[in-house]
Amino acid sequence: MNFFESQDKVRKNTFILALLFVLALLSLILMTNLLVMGVFGFLNSEQLQNGGSLLEQMDWQTFTTVSVGVGILVVAGSLYKIMVLSTGGKVVAEALGGQLIPQNTNDPKQRKLLNVVEEMAIASGTPPPPVYLLTKESGINAFAAGFSPRDAVIGVTQGTVDHLSRDQLQGVIAHEFSHIFNGDMRLNIRLIGALNGILIIGLAGYYILYASSFSGRGRSNGKNAAGILALGVGLMAIGFAGTFFGGLIKAAVSRQREYLADASAVQFTRNQDGIAGALKRIGGLKFGSKLESPAAPEVSHAFFAQGVSGFMQGLAATHPPLKQRILRIDPQWDGKFDSSDKIDSIQEPSLGQRQNKKEKLTGQQIVNTTIPLVAGAAIAHVAKSINQIGSPQAETIEHARSLLSELPLAIKEAAREPYGARAVMYSLVLDLGQVVRDKQLSHLKLNAEQDVFVLTQKLAPKLTGLETKFRLPLIDIAIPALKQLSLNQYLAFRDNLSSLIAMDSRLDLLEWSLQNILFTHLDGQFLKPERSTTSYSNIKQLQQETELILSVLAYAGQQDPSDIEAAFGAAVQILDIGKLQLVAKNAIHLADLDRALRELEKLRPLLKQQLLKACAASIERDQKIAPIEVELLRAFADALGCPMPLIALSA
Repeated sequence: MNFFESQDKVRKNTFILALLFVLALLSLILMTNLLVMGVFGFLNSEQLQNGGSLLEQMDWQTFTTVSVGVGILVVAGSLYKIMVLSTGGKVVAEALGGQLIPQNTNDPKQRKLLNVVEEMAIASGTPPPPVYLLTKESGINAFAAGFSPRDAVIGVTQGTVDHLSRDQLQGVIAHEFSHIFNGDMRLNIRLIGALNGILIIGLAGYYILYASSFSGRGRSNGKNAAGILALGVGLMAIGFAGTFFGGLIKAAVSRQREYLADASAVQFTRNQDGIAGALKRIGGLKFGSKLESPAAPEVSHAFFAQGVSGFMQGLAATHPPLKQRILRIDPQWDGKFDSSDKIDSIQEPSLGQRQNKKEKLTGQQIVNTTIPLVAGAAIAHVAKSINQIGSPQAETIEHARSLLSELPLAIKEAAREPYGARAVMYSLVLDLGQVVRDKQLSHLKLNAEQDVFVLTQKLAPKLTGLETKFRLPLIDIAIPALKQLSLNQYLAFRDNLSSLIAMDSRLDLLEWSLQNILFTHLDGQFLKPERSTTSYSNIKQLQQETELILSVLAYAGQQDPSDIEAAFGAAVQILDIGKLQLVAKNAIHLADLDRALRELEKLRPLLKQQLLKACAASIERDQKIAPIEVELLRAFADALGCPMPLIALSA
């Protein structure tokens, strides 16, 4: 199952979850009404014993009032929880006691963790998510949380970084990236929201008991006091029952997703010993995967391994047994867990050492990981990358690692902290012409923070001659650091970057793609744009928008009019939606391109895959690949919410 099929399935699972939630709500309404009417005497038990109908005894006015009250309480509780969690995965991480690991940390264990996350993210074509460390948790566990890949975070326990080798850590992180790309995080948030709404009924019963213990003392006695007590206890029982059965639903949904994420982790890393070794280490060490945080039960289904224990966990376990997971990955396993607790050297190994620890690479794969690809191989990689969205291959991850090792250290370190990240992005859009460049620097001197301006002047000469292959990795590295800005700092950065780009008074698609990638990932955090509920099930509904982006890509990669037409035609042929018209070059405006991508993001997942395949066909047509085509494809994929794997550029 690929990224787009997984996203489509999540939509269907969400519908099933909504249906189960409605059924649970109706059950709660019915049970609460029976409780209220039974406690306060609305039901005549004698008439019921003499054969009277329950429907005849119901007080329908009371039934309606109670039903509306329960419905509002449960739905409001669910929507509030979903709204809180939809602001980003950091809410979950902080609730569990997580602390954000700085991108420029010097702690060797934390640096190793961030390097693994960074390699996996850049290979996948997405900025590295913020990483939170649960410093008080000695168990081996991890989680991914967020509403979408753009606001995702990864959380890792202290036990994970202390007791896992690099390969095992990479297997765990690959597992979490699978959850990010398969849409499991959004499903997890909706599960948490649904269960929170059900839990509200039990909490209402608790507060009724708590309030009655004060207000009723010495004043309310007899039947009324007994009725209130019975109501509180009854609501708590109903809430417990609802939460229990909700937990069974959560477990059923979660278990199969864990098997899928395990398989994806092996595919990502091409190293079954990594994730299998982590699971064996969990089974062999006394602290296992358990978390101590009181918030752990609420998000138990989001963990890498079973994070909570209790007498009901055998029935409502959110994860399959360790032995079953290990045997699916390593059928030759002898059944012995790993209790040695020995990890590899904290010092990061070289690329050659990493390859020796994995299965032997083919000659072409070694070329892929060490040097830029030749043109023909690069073209094949472009076509292949569409099918690898959300599931990059191991050689792509090694290529990302190679690029990161080649990137000048001073530039890489600058991009990992907020001041340097702004300076690096400013430097990438400075004009080569001295007149425009001086104008841009004058603008920064007046409008940017002084330290950022000074750092831009220092870094600009180093970035002027930077090879094109480093642009996208550098943008990805900078985004997590930019997410640490305050709102005012981000707004100033956004305005400055847009002003610098506009100062050369020409249409530069490389600059537009950089700006688009940055704003796509950052605006969601700082500006909180409203999420549209509109969905398009036919690409013909967005014919003009499709014509525009395919035209932009055709012009970007070709010069000759006949080649432009041919590239556009190759894309149209993939879509097979009838006659599309090439948009005249002088009729293309970047503002229109932005609007087109906002609408195309609302396409159903499988239609997005079709559209990106059309873009790849346009690039492939002349058997050449230009850097601008790669950046545009990445910018388009980002705008559509699809993580585009790293594409190696030809020399």
